[in-house]
Amino acid sequence: MRIAVCSENGEVFQHFGHTPEFLVCEVADGKVVASEIVSSGGIGHGALAGLLDENKIDLLICGGIGGGAMAALAEAGVEVVGGVSGDAKAAVESYLAGTLAPRADFKCNHHHHEERHTCGSHHHG
Repeated sequence: MRIAVCSENGEVFQHFGHTPEFLVCEVADGKVVASEIVSSGGIGHGALAGLLDENKIDLLICGGIGGGAMAALAEAGVEVVGGVSGDAKAAVESYLAGTLAPRADFKCNHHHHEERHTCGSHHHG
């Protein structure tokens, strides 16, 4: 299994569409056996689903994420656990232990970034 976490400076990044990088973990027998940082290369939103698909990701852990990105990831066969914050590596370990507790309000339902709104816990304005 391959797990990707939207991340920046070791923390779970709160907006999938603008994530600067992913912590990618290879999991075998319920344990992380390898990990690497994969840059998003400055691409955003829908293109990120393609990047995750290219990297054979099975599960994405993130903060906030929009419906379009959720649909693109579902089409690519990537399961999404949103509403997560804190240390990226700890989030993976919590997921594997069955103790990850995501927020229910993680979906961005609009992307009018010139207006003030919140998506999960990130803010624009």
